[in-house]
Amino acid sequence: MSRSRPGGAEPRTGRPRQGWRDTVAALPWIGPALILIFGVVLFPAVVMFVNSTRDISISGVDKGSVGLDNYVEVFSFPYFWPIFVRTIVWVVVVVAATVVISLGLAQILNKAFPGRRIVRLAVIIPWAASVVMTTMVVYYGLEPYFGIINTFLVDVGLVDTPEGYGWTRNPDTAFAWSIVVAVFVSLPFTTYTILAGLQTVPGEVLEAAKMDGAGPARTYFGVVLPQLRSALAVAVLINIINVFNSLPILKVMTGSIPGYDADTIMTLIFKYIQNQHKVDVASALSVVAFVIVIVIVAVYVRVVKPMKEI
Repeated sequence: MSRSRPGGAEPRTGRPRQGWRDTVAALPWIGPALILIFGVVLFPAVVMFVNSTRDISISGVDKGSVGLDNYVEVFSFPYFWPIFVRTIVWVVVVVAATVVISLGLAQILNKAFPGRRIVRLAVIIPWAASVVMTTMVVYYGLEPYFGIINTFLVDVGLVDTPEGYGWTRNPDTAFAWSIVVAVFVSLPFTTYTILAGLQTVPGEVLEAAKMDGAGPARTYFGVVLPQLRSALAVAVLINIINVFNSLPILKVMTGSIPGYDADTIMTLIFKYIQNQHKVDVASALSVVAFVIVIVIVAVYVRVVKPMKEI
């Protein structure tokens, strides 16, 4: 017969204390990771937010707090909202094109054919190479007089004369070519993520669909594509974050164009630091960009639930 405490109180189980003991015991193992997260993520974010509320001179002298004046200046930019829209277009177009092309590449690489290993290794090259180097190759390839890409476009009749069009001197065309480069360098990661998902599709499921009379298109969209939901969701999420925060491609392709007609939020931040030396306003713009990314990711995770199947 068990005894009860006076007043009918239940005996303590000691689980909260045991939980604290487990946490303390795990600190030597998770401590380095926590320190790294604090030093690389949390501390810079806090410093960035503090700087966004200060008046910082060109020489870096902190002149005191200005409250939210830097944020008011950010949203007072006549070109802020066009740049915001261009940033969304940049992310949506690059991610969508990358996913569509990667689906096709992954499907091809999943088939058995002679030289498949070499082709798979070749797909990694844009990922392994420097993004700046890849962008510079395209940038100089578009030069009017000696660019190999521009010469090819002239030879096939898409451009009338070599000097007739300056691809990297026009904001619209420079931005369009930046999208092409961004898709190119994003393909390897996305392709291999989808390819890993294809490896998990059971062969008997495909055989069953074939025996039921499903054609290749119906099998792919009705059987294979739903099985890739988790791989696609994670690939899209990581691409959204990477593309939104991308700077090198746009810096190389559009950095020499005057004005802000080819900028995204990331390049605008860079210009405010490099050209106008407004660290405080750039910090406020960085906080705004950080909030935008968090909102996009939160909505995406809420709607898509990328980890649901894992």
